[in-house]
This record gives sequence, structure tokens and C-alpha cells, in this order.
Amino acid sequence: MNPVGGIGGGGSIDQIIALRQQIIDRSKVLQELHQPKPAAPTETAPTAPSFGDSLRTALDNVNSVQAESGRITAAYERGEETDIAKVMLARQEAGVAFEATLQVRNKLLAAYQETMRMGV
Repeated sequence: MNPVGGIGGGGSIDQIIALRQQIIDRSKVLQELHQPKPAAPTETAPTAPSFGDSLRTALDNVNSVQAESGRITAAYERGEETDIAKVMLARQEAGVAFEATLQVRNKLLAAYQETMRMGV
């Protein structure tokens, strides 16, 4: 019976050293696989827009809807726009957008105030 467990006769120390080196090599490969790789400088990871950017975009959209409503209303008053339904629809859309913005503001303010109370 061989004390090394299946490694035969001549050159058994060389075989053990070779097996040891294979184990070390495989261990290095496994360690490299499990380590996070740094992003290459030319690659940019996709990032989600920040909360501030999302809020700014939403406010810009509300502002543009209100500006369009004002433009259509002024055109109607000057007699350039004759479709009253279009004017009323634009005003309603601007009103709904403003109300939605106001509700979001109220929720954010309430969340902020609640957060401040938790710190006390």
C-alpha cells in the first residue's frame, strides 16, 4: 500500500509537488473569480438617476405644462385659438400637474418632519 494514496513508485515527490502546484494555481484562479473586478476606465456602469434629478425632471415637466397652458390661454384671449376645448383641457392638465406636485411636496415635507422627530 502506498502512503501517498494512489501515487506510485518512482518520482512520487515530483508528482506531489506538481499536484501541490496545481492546487495553488486553482486556488489563485478561484480567488480571482471571487474578487470584485474594478471597472475599466472606459466603461461606465449604468447608474440610476438620483432622487434630486428625478424631482427636478418632474418639476420641469410641470413647469412646461403650465407654460403651454398659459400660452394657449393667451392665444385664446387674443383670438388666435378658437378651440375652447383645447384651452380648457390644457388648463385642466396644468391644474392636475400642479396638484400632483403639491401632494408630493406635502408627502416629502411630512417625511422630513417625521425624520426630524425621530432624531430627538
